[in-house]
Amino acid sequence: MKLAFITGTRAEYGLLRPLIRKAFADPELECRLLVTGAHLRPEYGETVREIEKDGIPIAERIDILRFGNSRDGVVQASGLALRLFGAWFSANPVDACVVLGDRYEIFASASAAAMLNIPVVHISGGDVTFGAQDDWFRHCLTKMSALHFPYCEAYRQRLLRLGEQPERVFNVGALGSENIRCVPLLEQPALSEKFGFDFAKPYCLVTFHPETMAEESPVSQLAALLAVMEEYPDMGFCITGANADAGGDAINAAWQSFVKKHPRAKLFASMGLQGYLSAMKYCAAVVGNSSSGVVETPEFGVPCVNIGDRQTGRLRTANVIDCRCEADAVRAALHKALTPEFAAAAAQVENPFYQPDTSGNMLRIIKQSHANGLLASPKHFYDGEAVQ
Repeated sequence: MKLAFITGTRAEYGLLRPLIRKAFADPELECRLLVTGAHLRPEYGETVREIEKDGIPIAERIDILRFGNSRDGVVQASGLALRLFGAWFSANPVDACVVLGDRYEIFASASAAAMLNIPVVHISGGDVTFGAQDDWFRHCLTKMSALHFPYCEAYRQRLLRLGEQPERVFNVGALGSENIRCVPLLEQPALSEKFGFDFAKPYCLVTFHPETMAEESPVSQLAALLAVMEEYPDMGFCITGANADAGGDAINAAWQSFVKKHPRAKLFASMGLQGYLSAMKYCAAVVGNSSSGVVETPEFGVPCVNIGDRQTGRLRTANVIDCRCEADAVRAALHKALTPEFAAAAAQVENPFYQPDTSGNMLRIIKQSHANGLLASPKHFYDGEAVQ
């Protein structure tokens, strides 16, 4: 079986990593890895180097971020991705293409595969995030995909209500939860030495991406959080940069100004999977609007302050405090998150996204669906009720 994987960001590659490693090691598979998007750009950490360090061979580097990250730039990047991925798939036919998530470059590249009758395997469908264009990218990906791996039962049921056939939808857990249990995490001294940041003192792990459905400018969205961070001079802030969505550059510029004035703050374009998860393990709270705050923090049992509407609609656990993108709301949420009482309660949450051997089960189902002809067979709209 010839299998292609597409990755465009540090976060999504980190999630796909266990599945990719198992697939490339499987003698029954001939795998290709296509790298695009922020991976290839220095301003976003040039995270293709993390892939190279893992020893995963890269079949093609497809550079699409040539137009800036305005909304018009995103449109042009998507059009270029459709053309370049279409050309690659035409010249290199595969039996299936595996994608994860909900970003525009994934939508465009998967569209190219689907138009060429290459079955798409989609991971992380069924979520809802009202505050970002990712929401409809994700649902569009669902409708063009032949096989689905949602992260929990609630998301599986949503895919069935979207008309996906039950025999094509499998809840085998979240790759992020598997990563946390399988990736060897760094101890605090080694983490501090590697990143030049004191992880032994109290700190928050902060990530803030553009809320792409909002009318406010990205910097205006960030202003409330910056105002509250100013009120914590003794708190460390380990900040990971914004992604390549429209407005991400403006957010990163604001972060650069902030860290110049605050010695206990440091900005990283990328920390890599091991570094980021290690930082999450020891932090006082995860703050911002990244999906990792909602999906990965339950595994660690750390408090999370989720700001604004970017993740609105996703399943929540009791360690997550949602607040408006306003200074008073962020202030109250962060104060609550940093109390010993809330930290103790957060440590007790159960993770609804974890199942054993998520990546192994995904790979088994992909191979089985190819062998029995399901993957390449026409997809029918499912009109029945949600099923158990």
